[in-house]
Amino acid sequence: MKCHIIDFNAVDWTFLDRFADRTVFQTREWIQFIGEAQGATPLIAELREGRELAGYFTGLTFTRLGVKILGSSFPGWTTPYVGFNLVPGASRAAALTAVEEMAWSGLKCLHMEVSDPYFTIEDGKFLGFNCKFFNSYRSDLRKSEEELFGSMDSACRRCIRKAEKSGVTIEEAHDLAFADEYYQQLVDVFAKQKLVPTYTVDRVRALIKHLGPTGRVLLLRARDPSGNCIASGIFPGFNQIAEFWGNASFRSSQILRPNELIQWYAMRYWKRRGVEIYDWGGEGRYKEKYGCVPHRVPWFTKSRFDLVAKLRDEAKKMFESKQRFIGWLQGERKRF
Repeated sequence: MKCHIIDFNAVDWTFLDRFADRTVFQTREWIQFIGEAQGATPLIAELREGRELAGYFTGLTFTRLGVKILGSSFPGWTTPYVGFNLVPGASRAAALTAVEEMAWSGLKCLHMEVSDPYFTIEDGKFLGFNCKFFNSYRSDLRKSEEELFGSMDSACRRCIRKAEKSGVTIEEAHDLAFADEYYQQLVDVFAKQKLVPTYTVDRVRALIKHLGPTGRVLLLRARDPSGNCIASGIFPGFNQIAEFWGNASFRSSQILRPNELIQWYAMRYWKRRGVEIYDWGGEGRYKEKYGCVPHRVPWFTKSRFDLVAKLRDEAKKMFESKQRFIGWLQGERKRF
């Protein structure tokens, strides 16, 4: 299998969006969102076996500390997976081999990472890739609403009923002001753990700017009986999969249980639009109360040189330490 890069402005997006394994994270708007937020250059490559079309690869290139990287996805992008769109029967291992050759020889990258929701561990294992995982949970939206609600634990169902009886209402948002409301609540969520958000409000604004007009992202507000916005959530979706991207609320209003009601609204919203899988967007034991099941997606990484891989891992650790320090510092400032 061989691949060659297509001019991004000449891509037939309507054709790509018809692939059965297409996700929202491969759409033009999401890739443009990542490009803006990360200062990265979008890349679409066509894959062929002989003269036959095998599919497409989606990624972005960028430079960190002088190292050119191919990402599809990458830590910090708030994007769990990107990867391939392949015709039935095409091998993801063969596609990964072709992309690796392109990364080293064509793009002159020194590091690459690829996460694809349809990868198996074997797809990269025998090619010498390091395998990490995007660990999450999933709910099967093919079940009836009654089955989905019944699979939640009893405490979770009581929380949803309490929110409804307390007069909490959910509304769909379509305005950029939503970003500031969401982010204000997110800051409050992280403050509880003496941390700060891992991204700025500008990323939320960029997401809404790019995805909002497409109908491929659901923005939700929860209001208390007085009309105050007390919680919010962001849920992109397309084709078979919808994603829990972010949810935040003010601690002072959590007794009204707005978060559980927001999640239940989002699940039903995407189910009614034909989505089959609700991905819970990462780890968190609290998510188990919704009756979801653990799921993990292989995340393959490889570097031309061992030193580059070590730098990547150390940079990730440094970023996490920085977030903890800033959170502690802001907490100390509030004390005095």
